[in-house]
Amino acid sequence: VFPGNSNTDSIIQHKLLHSVKARFVRFVPLKWSPSGKIGLRVEVFGCSYKSDIADFDGRSSLLYRFNQKLMSTLKDVISLKFKSMQGDGVLFHGEGQHGDYITLELQKGRLSLHINLGDARLRFSNSHTSVTLGSLLDDQHWHSVLIERFNKQVNFTVDKHTQHFRTKGDSDDLDIDYEVCQACADSGECNQRGLLSITTSIPCPW
Repeated sequence: VFPGNSNTDSIIQHKLLHSVKARFVRFVPLKWSPSGKIGLRVEVFGCSYKSDIADFDGRSSLLYRFNQKLMSTLKDVISLKFKSMQGDGVLFHGEGQHGDYITLELQKGRLSLHINLGDARLRFSNSHTSVTLGSLLDDQHWHSVLIERFNKQVNFTVDKHTQHFRTKGDSDDLDIDYEVCQACADSGECNQRGLLSITTSIPCPW
């Protein structure tokens, strides 16, 4: 409720605490003035808007490209927020030429993190690690995700719920090619499972 003026010429200003993006704005008078009359005159002032949010319709993706063609890291931090009405789909995916990969995906409303630090092409490779957190994450509300990795030790956090685990295999490095994708429209695995209709915000992609 925004209180208004009580006379004919004074100006009352109200500033919103948070920005609002809207196509239409409706004002509804709630009370009569003390003199028994009701009236309304409103001016709305906007400001320049720069969004840090990307919308995906299930057929699109967003690529992050690095300065070098191959990244080999011992420590990674990935932070993002997402909301979705779909229960299945890939949020984040990166892979390397030697079989290393990291994938974050929704599966039946739960969030799964898949990491492989070894050479997945080897016949007897057992370096794949999967961890699942959360439930009912396809509720069209914002959910926060934080992935912190140092060598084999990984902290996986979804909405303040954290699971600590160690990756399998002998390697400590995550070798990723020069790009990672958000929503991964070009991945055959993503297309088979169906992409999310998703809105994401990424403070720090890597």
